[in-house]
Amino acid sequence: MSAGVETPPRTGRARLEESERIGARDAVRLFRRALLYVRPFRARFGAKLLLVLFSLLPMLLLPWPVKILVDHVILGLPIDAPPTPYPFFVAPFVHALAGASTTAILLATAGVQALLLLLVGAIGTSLREQDQADAWLSSGQDTATRTENEANAGFSFAGGLIGLVDFRFTLRLTQDLNHHYRSRLFERIQSLPMAAFDDERIGDAVYRVMNDTPSITNASYRLLLTPIAAPIGLLLSAGVLQLQFGAHPPLVLTALAFLPVALLTSIPFAGLARRRGERSRKAGATTTSTVEEGITNVLAVQSLGGGEREHARFARDSWEGFTRFRSVVLVGMLAFVAALVPSVLLVLPAFLYVVDLVIAKQITVGDSTLLFTYLVQIGFFAVELGALWIRLQESAPGLHRVFFLMDLPSERDPEDAFALPPARGIDGAESAARRADAGVRFDAVSFRFADGTRALDDVSLQARRGEVTALVGPAGAGKTTLASLVPRFHDPSTGRVLLDGVDLARVRRDSLRDRIAFVFQETVLFDDTVLENVRLGNPRASEAEVWQALERAGAADFVRDLPDGLATRLGRAGGKLSVGQKQRLAIARALVREADVLIFDEPTSALDPETEQRLVAALRDAGRTRVVLVIAHRLSTIRSADQIVFLESGRIRERGRHEELMALPDGAYRRFVTLQRGDGFAAGAGAPSQP
Repeated sequence: MSAGVETPPRTGRARLEESERIGARDAVRLFRRALLYVRPFRARFGAKLLLVLFSLLPMLLLPWPVKILVDHVILGLPIDAPPTPYPFFVAPFVHALAGASTTAILLATAGVQALLLLLVGAIGTSLREQDQADAWLSSGQDTATRTENEANAGFSFAGGLIGLVDFRFTLRLTQDLNHHYRSRLFERIQSLPMAAFDDERIGDAVYRVMNDTPSITNASYRLLLTPIAAPIGLLLSAGVLQLQFGAHPPLVLTALAFLPVALLTSIPFAGLARRRGERSRKAGATTTSTVEEGITNVLAVQSLGGGEREHARFARDSWEGFTRFRSVVLVGMLAFVAALVPSVLLVLPAFLYVVDLVIAKQITVGDSTLLFTYLVQIGFFAVELGALWIRLQESAPGLHRVFFLMDLPSERDPEDAFALPPARGIDGAESAARRADAGVRFDAVSFRFADGTRALDDVSLQARRGEVTALVGPAGAGKTTLASLVPRFHDPSTGRVLLDGVDLARVRRDSLRDRIAFVFQETVLFDDTVLENVRLGNPRASEAEVWQALERAGAADFVRDLPDGLATRLGRAGGKLSVGQKQRLAIARALVREADVLIFDEPTSALDPETEQRLVAALRDAGRTRVVLVIAHRLSTIRSADQIVFLESGRIRERGRHEELMALPDGAYRRFVTLQRGDGFAAGAGAPSQP
């Protein structure tokens, strides 16, 4: 993570569904923390600020060509004796035209206008004096689609050539900042414990990564640019107004009055905007979760006739997202109306005052266009500055949701953690003396989940290198939990887990997991080729090694029959394959990995008897140099294990070889086998040997 962006981890199990409410002070802390992510880009933000300030200067010149045209071309007033003197930055141009004909003045002024149009893309004194270069994607009336614009925002306060350069620079800066921020969040998610999302909806996390992270763009630009650029632009415009019309104080005071009006009318709506924004984002996350769950479980929905129910659920959640966003828009409209009324009351007397001055010939008609142009500019800068706080509230909920996810407790190694030493051999005189420590040892291990549920209770067990250890027992006995302690997906509440005599709590997780291959009960495949799926845990594996692993896992035949062999893409979650084929690829992926510990959770549940026998033989072959832990219910898988451990209610009830456990008349393992026999035991693998 970037320096300074972390906060102390929460204690206990944090939930994504905790209250998202934030106050004004919380928002300030969020903005301060967001700026820490700008540090790697501070030089580029400095350049952006210079571009913004540079783009303000041409705006001071925009009204003057129009005044010259109105006064000296249309009205025919002498240019060398103007009713009101020109300021120092316009006077040289005017003096150069002294004595020139009306046509010459027209052509010269038009040339200046064309130059300004080329440079800043603006001309004249309409409300488009503040011409800008920007580009926005098409978006709907909801927060999710609007945030895509924030992640790809390119803009400039000028148009023309200056605006083009500024726009391209800003677009790249925006995308780089969002990529940096989004990548940090994804990296953080990858470091969370396996149980982090057990009780949560994955779609909510997806929404935070994709739709909440762009909040940093608006927040950063507004926090770093507006407080500097807006006051400078306001002071420059007000300075020109004072320089030119200082004899008429009401005009300057009216312009400056826009600032307190914008401040006083926007502050009361800030909290309301923040709360509505929170609800809008939460509704959008719910919709994303509904889509994710509906697609993931589409087979179950179709097979059970739940399509109408899912459609109704999505329609409800989607409409709620639009409704919540409309409430955000409504707050903005209310704030605008609240500021519009006093602004009109300010401008109306100023307008009448200017008309009186024109009638009294104290100023010219061209001066009036000048006045109103600068009033519009000052009003724009005042609104930008005054509405800064309420506009920041649009970003606060998104930042809060991202930082909340970042602050979930991650997997952390102790400061003195070390890399796991090389694997201990089991051959030779030296290793024979140390054989007792070779392998995985569970030493009085107990484990409780965060809610207090007990999963393991005082388990002591040795899974030796060179042997196959089978974990057997009813559902919920703690088999998978026990196996997950080896790669430290969980840490024991009490007791120790050791590999070759080394306490795993003291080693770095990355070095530990590099030595373990885990085949989960739920097969995980990616939308990639067969080759890349098998090589996931060992990118350096050659195609020959991949084919060898496929052969041992019983997958080589069907892979050869695929349209492109190893280059065949498997679709989302391996959707083109059967359950058994997926399982065999997952097993091949484990076998090709250079691991000292192989853990298989129900590896044969979807295999036919012939393939199962081949896999069991492969496991025994792999077990000659490795620790092999197998979690299984099918007797044909476990009966040949060197050690069978029967767990029940988190405790070890029995352990031994198949024949030894079957010899116990009232043994738990024997009852377990008997129940299997009554239900089509072992999928045709044959009856167990009797004591």
